Amino acid sequence: MGVQEKKHNLAIIIISIAIPLAVAALFSIRIEGVERLWFLPPIYSTMNGLTAVLLVAALIAIKKGQRLTHQRLMKVCIAFSVIFLVLYIAYHTTSDSTPYGGEGFIRYIYYFILISHIILSIGLIPMVLLTYTKTLYNDFKAHKKLARYTFPVWLYVAVTGVVIYVMISPYYPV
Repeated sequence: MGVQEKKHNLAIIIISIAIPLAVAALFSIRIEGVERLWFLPPIYSTMNGLTAVLLVAALIAIKKGQRLTHQRLMKVCIAFSVIFLVLYIAYHTTSDSTPYGGEGFIRYIYYFILISHIILSIGLIPMVLLTYTKTLYNDFKAHKKLARYTFPVWLYVAVTGVVIYVMISPYYPV
């Protein structure tokens, strides 16, 4: 492993710790004088849905040997994930969290999906960054090995992000 790759790995560690800590901290911060950005949840949920679709398209592209298409689709997926994060933070710094109002067994399903989504999304950060950086060093063998784990986790996080939105949206304040 070269010096540059070690620097990338250190940056991945720092980013993988900083993002979840920043998101957690931002939940307690409210930007005064800014109206609740009520329109953002359907937008960032759509980003999750598009990411899921493009992840599958990227997988199909690489299976067909279309490396350039795969690379472009994966870069769009990363961009969508970054946009999602920015919009998610913007919403939660202007709005209180919405409590889930469902009752009975569906409540347990919601919280199972939510908790697994949160935990896996935290773990996904270093997975995506490590998988991507392997391509920078043309280490496609390591990239492929990591992608076998990164892809299903990323797909799960993207799909459950949409499911969570659909389940919580009836309870958003009007």
